[in-house]
This record gives sequence, C-alpha cells and structure tokens, in this order.
Amino acid sequence: MKNFDLNYIPTRSAKPRSKGVTMIMDKGLSLREVENFIESSGHLCDVAKLGFGTAYVTKNLQDKIDLYKAAGIRPYFGGTLFEAFHARGQFEDYIRTIDKYNLDLCEVSDGSIIIPHDEKCELIQRLAKDRTVLSEVGSKDSGIIVSPAKWVRMMSTELEAGSWKVIAEGRESGTVGVFRPNGTAHTMLINRIIAKVAPDDILWEAPIKKQQAWFVKLFGSDVNLGNIAPNELIPLETLRLGLRGDTFFDFMPADYAERLKQVNDDEEELEEEEMD
Repeated sequence: MKNFDLNYIPTRSAKPRSKGVTMIMDKGLSLREVENFIESSGHLCDVAKLGFGTAYVTKNLQDKIDLYKAAGIRPYFGGTLFEAFHARGQFEDYIRTIDKYNLDLCEVSDGSIIIPHDEKCELIQRLAKDRTVLSEVGSKDSGIIVSPAKWVRMMSTELEAGSWKVIAEGRESGTVGVFRPNGTAHTMLINRIIAKVAPDDILWEAPIKKQQAWFVKLFGSDVNLGNIAPNELIPLETLRLGLRGDTFFDFMPADYAERLKQVNDDEEELEEEEMD
C-alpha cells in the first residue's frame, strides 16, 4: 500500500511472503486492540506471536486468533508455551492444543529449558509434517554463551529438520542472544552465522529501533524481523523504506545520496561558522 508516489523507495515483497517477514509480539492485546491494530497496520504484518505463555490466560483466545487469520496474519503460540508443555511431559497435549485452535504455525524453542538437540530436531521434524515450524536458537539466559560454531550448527540442522525459519534469540528486551547486554549487535557472531546460513532463512528478534535499523542497513528492506511491538510496526516499515532518519540515504542511488549528504555537511559547517 502507498498513498502517493516517491522515487527511490525499495520494493517490498508482497504478502504472503517468505522474506521481509515482520512478526509482532502480542503480550495480551484485547480484541478491540487487535481490531484497531489490524485496521491501522494489519496490511504490514505477517505473523503474530502470542508471547510466552499469554495464550493460557488470554480471554476470548479463539476470537483473537480468528481476527488475525481473517486479516491474513498468521498467529501462533510463543516458544515458552511449547517449553511449558514439553517440560511437563505434555508434548501430545501441545499438539492437541494447537490443533484445537487450528493453528498452522508453531514454534519449537529451548531458551528456558535444555532439550538435547537431536531430540529438538525430532520434534521439529514431527511437527513439520503437518504444520509450519519456527524454531528458535539461543538462550534467554545472558549467562549462557553459545559459540558461533554451535549457532551455525543448530540453525543448519533445524532447517534441515523442517523449520521454515530459524529465530535468532533476542527476547523482547533485545539484550541477549545475538545482542550484547547494552542492546548492540554481536557483529562477529552475526557475520559468522550469515557466512553459513542464508539470511532469508533467519528471523531476527529485534525489538529496539537501533537494532531494526542495523539489520535493515545490513540486509536491506526485506530482512525478517520479529518481536516488534504492535505500535512500532508502522515506524518499522518506514525504516524498511528509507523514510526515517536512520535509513534515509540507504536506498537512494549512491551518487545522489552523496550529493545530499555533502549539502547537509556544508550547511552544518556554515551554521557552526555563524555561531562562532
């Protein structure tokens, strides 16, 4: 959707899409809030994660799921709920639960508990026979360090097992996994990952604007991003399209952008001289 024409706006993949995916984090929106979100931003959203275990206590859960699906948004239960079932020996109950709510998308994660990786891949393989699987790599515990080689190995084997996308852990805080405690990206880790795993197969959890801008600058407008707050979806789309200061020059022709930057630099120098 566009309301008017502008030059040098990158082309975004159209829904339903397999790249440039945006996943929002629903941490307990009401039905009215979901309706309002869909009215304002539903055309930009691909996936809605009902975060952690919120589905267990959400009122009108089926109605909420139906709203998302009618708007062309794929809802699913967060990985922590999968882990809550698995840790209690209730994997079969988990399958029955996602089938009860007619969810075609599910997540397999081990961010809060330890699941032997061979077993995790078996679970992915089983679920992927009838559903689309997202699997998450990385711990929610900042004290647990996962080596780059292990990140690559786990992502690669989970994709081979049948995951549609592998989620790079960042939490809703953006301070663990592929991020340092201060929220900046683990550049070396990310470079090691993308040297072996196709970026289109990865969904990066990036709840903070500076993280979103960093990934857009690195991968372009069609990078897969998740854990986006519902009220930040339109601002994120403007980042993707170069309509926000952080990415303003990124999608213009290089010589054109350079001339504009030079004009800006000249004006700033003139203003400084006048102040002196």
